[in-house]
Amino acid sequence: MNLPRRRFLGSSLFVFGSTLMDALTTPLWQWKDSTVVKAATSNVMPSPVQFVDVAQQAGLNIPTVWGGIDHKRSIIEAKGSGLAFFDYDHDGWLDIYLTNGNRLDAHWPIGKAPISHLYKNNRDGTFTDVTEKSGLGVTGWQTGVCIGDYDNDGWDDLFCTFWGHNILFHNNGNGTFTDVTRKAGLYQEQVRWGAGCTFLDYDRDGHLDLFVCNYLKLDPEQIPAADDTHFCQWKGVPIMCGPRGLPGDTNILYHNNGDGTFTDVSQKSGILKPGPRYSITSVSYDFDNDGWPDIYVAVDSQPSILFQNNHDGTFTDVAVIAGCAYSDGGHEQAGMGVAVADYDCDGWFDIFKTNFADDTCNLYHNNGDGTFSDVTFPSGVGINNRYVAWGCAFLDYDNDGWPDIFQVNGHVYPEIDNYHFDQTFKNPRLVYKNLGNGRFKDVSSSMGPGIAERFSSRGAAFGDYDNDGGLDALILNMNDLPSLLRNDGGNKQNWIKIKLLGVKCNRTAIGARVRVITGKHIQMDEVHSGTSVMSQSDLRIHFGLGKADVVDVIEVKWPTTQKIERFMQVKANQILTIREGNGVVAISKAASSRST
Repeated sequence: MNLPRRRFLGSSLFVFGSTLMDALTTPLWQWKDSTVVKAATSNVMPSPVQFVDVAQQAGLNIPTVWGGIDHKRSIIEAKGSGLAFFDYDHDGWLDIYLTNGNRLDAHWPIGKAPISHLYKNNRDGTFTDVTEKSGLGVTGWQTGVCIGDYDNDGWDDLFCTFWGHNILFHNNGNGTFTDVTRKAGLYQEQVRWGAGCTFLDYDRDGHLDLFVCNYLKLDPEQIPAADDTHFCQWKGVPIMCGPRGLPGDTNILYHNNGDGTFTDVSQKSGILKPGPRYSITSVSYDFDNDGWPDIYVAVDSQPSILFQNNHDGTFTDVAVIAGCAYSDGGHEQAGMGVAVADYDCDGWFDIFKTNFADDTCNLYHNNGDGTFSDVTFPSGVGINNRYVAWGCAFLDYDNDGWPDIFQVNGHVYPEIDNYHFDQTFKNPRLVYKNLGNGRFKDVSSSMGPGIAERFSSRGAAFGDYDNDGGLDALILNMNDLPSLLRNDGGNKQNWIKIKLLGVKCNRTAIGARVRVITGKHIQMDEVHSGTSVMSQSDLRIHFGLGKADVVDVIEVKWPTTQKIERFMQVKANQILTIREGNGVVAISKAASSRST
């Protein structure tokens, strides 16, 4: 990838290149290009699994507002935000939290400004908007969200990032939430651009700590006026500027004091050593299998970060020597989204990272010796480079026991639709099937209308919202309705789903590792907070089992004590709730009969 070349003309900055926002409409629900969908699905044998967008019939009928529709004059308008699947009321069904944004210079009538929304799962495929009662209906440029029970009271809380001031919402356990940001010691006076966030217990003391990404420093007073003629260029098209040329910001690590408050330990922990970066999404996994959680950060236009846990409260950025900071060719990339899985079932967690158009996404294979190999092209995921890629996940959409890849896309410059490029502002989604031999196949064209339809998407969350055993997707679309992609047919093969409850470890059990063994096939995953793009997926762990109707062994390794519990000969197609030290405390079957 060629890095951008710059030159100044008067006071305008011109940038040529393809790194995310490097210089960086009419809503789609009012008009949809049916010919595009038909063209994408014609003459293709459909997959047994189809993704169908059921958002409107499910009751998700409020659009996300985010900046200008036909033109973006500031980088904040192009960034977008994340969202969350989480069970806020602990009834065993995934609820939905949708972030929202704003418009520059907007003067909304009282009560009409866009707000974030909480939707309760009605357990029949529909959702009810319970925002007003919940206290979560805040307005502003909300960018990210992560989930975790920071005070170990048994109820999962929300940390929400903003361009402005972040908010910690305490879950009161009765359907309401309280802003406890100042009380918890998390409020900062200055305006900052928070992005992804991650709860983790980095010192294994049983209390969830908090890692917060900050993207760049953007002063509200420095936003260009609507009639400003200063601009940047992308492929000769005048567009807004950023991030290069704008000051990056530093990330934050907060230590949980165990009394409902946090202390900023960014300096002494080593988090500040990489210096300012354009950080977007973070996630914590134990990448080196030493029993301590590490942190990976997708960074835009600069090297990405892998913080290795030193077991003493400090971290070291090893991304460059580990081989997961740059592209295979040694270039900085526009890191945005992150997915983690042991995709080849060799016992080590691998990384998928999304990037900007004219570049491929990365698949970093964990070599098990502290290094990663960029296998983007030999694995088969390097065949698409036309899209600006955002939210992503490893998810076993067909339950064959091998994690597949799901990726959502959307350009940042709506102006390009006025030109004859091979790129457009609204894009389809991508699905790569895991072939079980280290390779993936692009099967997007066979996966149904929910994949073929075009949006400019950002955040994505994944989970089984209807508890039928097939993994679904929730997607945020810029200035459009969200997408709720129901997985039809994914439950034709067997599966097991596991909800973990910590006792000595944090109650959310973030950092707990689960291994599922069927014959010689061994899968693993960890409970994690954050990931995708600034989003939160289901905290339950899901494994496809293929034709196996019994799991030989389920093995749970609890993060604080590192003790292992094993469960033998477990029947498939169940949701197990396992409490640390108490074994299986609840079992539920699939919500409906399995597809035939």
